[in-house]
Amino acid sequence: MFSSQQISDSLWAGVSPPRAAAPALKGRADTDVAVIGGGFSGLSTALHLARAGHAVTLLEGRSIGFGGSGRNNGQVIPTMTAAEPDAIEERFGEAGERFVGLVRDSASYLFDTVRIEGIDCEGEQTGWFQPAHRESRMKLSEARVNAWAKRGAPVRLLDRGEASRVIGSDRWHGGMYNPTGGHINPLALARGLASACETKGVVIHEASPVETVDRRGGKWHLKTRDGELVARAAMLATNAYTGFLAGGLAPKVARSLVPVLSWQMATTPLSAEQREVVVPGREAVSDTHGDLHFFRFDKRNRLVTGGALAIGYNGPERLKAIVGRRLQEAFPVLGRPEFDFVWNGYIGMTEDRFPFVSQLGPDFWCWAGCNGRGVGLSVSLGRELAAAISGMPEEELALPMSDPRPIPLHSLIKTLAPTAMLPLYRWRDGRD
Repeated sequence: MFSSQQISDSLWAGVSPPRAAAPALKGRADTDVAVIGGGFSGLSTALHLARAGHAVTLLEGRSIGFGGSGRNNGQVIPTMTAAEPDAIEERFGEAGERFVGLVRDSASYLFDTVRIEGIDCEGEQTGWFQPAHRESRMKLSEARVNAWAKRGAPVRLLDRGEASRVIGSDRWHGGMYNPTGGHINPLALARGLASACETKGVVIHEASPVETVDRRGGKWHLKTRDGELVARAAMLATNAYTGFLAGGLAPKVARSLVPVLSWQMATTPLSAEQREVVVPGREAVSDTHGDLHFFRFDKRNRLVTGGALAIGYNGPERLKAIVGRRLQEAFPVLGRPEFDFVWNGYIGMTEDRFPFVSQLGPDFWCWAGCNGRGVGLSVSLGRELAAAISGMPEEELALPMSDPRPIPLHSLIKTLAPTAMLPLYRWRDGRD
């Protein structure tokens, strides 16, 4: 499923500073903490553990940032997609309150981390705007502003005129604005986090997919094709790609997620005249459509956007037509835009749209289910998971603990759900 549909020729791969590949694990090695997965979650966990003085080894099945962490749009968004603050706190109590605080501060924490570690990832903390695509959706925007403002987030509700000035189009009806958001080059961030980890002593092995994890003699034994890593504690950070390279790795986690293919695109660079009109403040924008409309600029003044497809056949060409027409309608100054890059990657969706943080065994931690908000969230959760692995009491952690919940008929659902849900989202998008 993954290998036949995932397209690797991303904008980010074409412009990010190169990284020398780390050697694969060969033979037996010992460490204090083993981290599985070289995306944002795993790298952030490893970085925070190394800062605290732990010996850490990170195993990545392909290359750093190969999965969704290096393939997304790069928007840094300090909210969840559908899990609202009230619902989070109602479900998880005091831990939920701490987690809501983590989400609230997640964008700022990511940009602070980038500055502290000196990571060149094209970071622009220019704000994030979620405009309402129908007037009726302004009720949702107002409710979200009130909920997050109640918890100390610096959000405000923009009216239609303000939205038009931010976006450069009058097709939206106002919405929620948060100045702490922004955007980054996600692959450059992943590679930069890896370099920061290595500087602090983390041992990284790429091309080392973990096939099995067993507990023997009070230690975790992680088996790869050519080696074995033995650790006191372990962290699984593979999200939508769990089971991608080894079906026996955490099957309960894999069956609790629906991997959804997320398509990204980048236009040719816009002219100075076009940039004066289209998102002149360079904010990250993603609206209230279920079939999401989203866009932001990159460092080279390309408009980085994307879309969704129920069926992936001839995806790049179909999306160029669909998204090109969408952009032209919103921004006539663009004409019919041309696209230099179209690529994709998987995001991990859960049935209830909540992420889950779990212990899969003694000192074996896991989190999954970004539901499209993994950029800022992952870096902050890495800090909390490192604290958990270091022994911080659970009642002090901003972790919403819950067990993976395998989805019935998972193989069928993960095949059919994207095809079935997109028409439903589009139907809802056109109604009050």
